[in-house]
Amino acid sequence: MDRSTVSGAVREVRPLLAARGLAIPDRPGLWLRTLEDLFAYADAEGVRLRIDGTEVQVRRPHAGRSGRKAFVSGKKRQNTIKTTTVSDGQGRTLFSGVVRPGRVHDQTAVRTEGIAEQFRHRPKVKAQVDEGYRGLANEFPNQVSAPSKKPSEVAPLGEHHAWREQRRRQSSARICVEHTNAEYKQWRPLQRFTGRRETYAETHLAITGLVSDRSARRATRRKPSTEPVLARQATC
Repeated sequence: MDRSTVSGAVREVRPLLAARGLAIPDRPGLWLRTLEDLFAYADAEGVRLRIDGTEVQVRRPHAGRSGRKAFVSGKKRQNTIKTTTVSDGQGRTLFSGVVRPGRVHDQTAVRTEGIAEQFRHRPKVKAQVDEGYRGLANEFPNQVSAPSKKPSEVAPLGEHHAWREQRRRQSSARICVEHTNAEYKQWRPLQRFTGRRETYAETHLAITGLVSDRSARRATRRKPSTEPVLARQATC
């Protein structure tokens, strides 16, 4: 089979997978596609969200092209594209998107997508974030939990120990979303994206949709079946 034939098939299938959304375990036929769907599901099911950002290295724009510096990440010092991931306590993907150049801050991106409005409309929804979303935690202290600031050097030793313990607990509660981002990076296109940057959003959403579908199927297989028990009871 020629390479052009495979590339054409990929171009046809990729947008279909990207538009399908993310599967939810134990909810056949339910797909989450937008932040509105995410917060409605979290509010109805009482799910505590874990929010984190991730970035993937991309090709450097050609010299002289406008907006060349927009992809330079302040953290990695490379040309990257960032996305935002939201998972539940078991590391299952509930939302992945907010695709933006690497120079845009995580909090700025999610605010642009309207996450603050969703917290206002859904006051029962709670989330855990890292220090990159501290402004969001300051605005919604009863809903968004972020690590506390480091005590000053002159603070008592007990405050430093309490701060370390709090950060440890916060990290343990958020490690599931870190594992979710790591699962995406097992796919070669998201280790270092070498294609056109214009197609990254579709590629990312297609892969996250496949990962969420696999996680949902895995959770369904692990769920114990009650059919044998009911059959034995009927026989007795």
